Amino acid sequence: MKLNSDVILKVSALTKSVKTEAKTLDILYPMDLTVVAGDSLAIVGASGSGKSTLLSIIAGLDLPSSGEVFLKNQPLHQLNEEQRSAVRAKHVGFIFQQFLLINSLTALENIMLPAELAGMANPEQLARELLAKVDLTDRAEHFPSQLSGGEQQRVAIARAFISKPDILFADEPTGNLDTKTGSHIADLLFEINKQQGTTLILVTHDPKLAARCQRQVIMESGQLSEANVAPVIAETVVTEAVVTKPVVTKPMATEPATANPVVAESSATKQPLSESL
Repeated sequence: MKLNSDVILKVSALTKSVKTEAKTLDILYPMDLTVVAGDSLAIVGASGSGKSTLLSIIAGLDLPSSGEVFLKNQPLHQLNEEQRSAVRAKHVGFIFQQFLLINSLTALENIMLPAELAGMANPEQLARELLAKVDLTDRAEHFPSQLSGGEQQRVAIARAFISKPDILFADEPTGNLDTKTGSHIADLLFEINKQQGTTLILVTHDPKLAARCQRQVIMESGQLSEANVAPVIAETVVTEAVVTKPVVTKPMATEPATANPVVAESSATKQPLSESL
């Protein structure tokens, strides 16, 4: 199949299932998806709905059980890992929730690495330009352990864009950050994405982040839909919080006992997509 010139990603009748000793688990049910070059798309839904599994497949990190996935006219569903890796290196960028920086490399070196592996000219100059865009010029020689979470994610964003990918996949890019830092990271992500004209596909639980994308699709129990997005996003935010039993504090000599309800965010973290640069 040859895609229209404006279509960068096309998914047809895609499914994913996993066989266990007892039975076959269906993770993704037959679904279709078409993404036009330059679009931004948010995949939203509850934890365990299949969002990250879908992202892994359309990014060429995993294979579907059946169906077709075309990325830049490349039939990912027919390619082996080495061939898919070559497609990723040429066309794809990644941003992960866990940052996945290389601890032994400085911020500058982490950003330079994809450009060096791709044989691009002047990788250091390109990396320094991106460091300036994410406002980390003075952190160029710092290692990941010397950077805050927000700074590490800014390095990860710069690294993702240095090779000027045709399409960028982001898995919960603000998931490990506080609200203020997450908002700043989102601003940078969309700003650089617009400057480079990159297609953006992201998985998120953040309704504000999802709303900034041109399109939003819902993943529910392994099925994909573009209808009634706003209510599902709102429900996802509510159900992500787990309310525990009240904690009774020991009274002071002159104070009555009080019950303080504790709201704890869900501590379950998704397995990050793994990719060697």
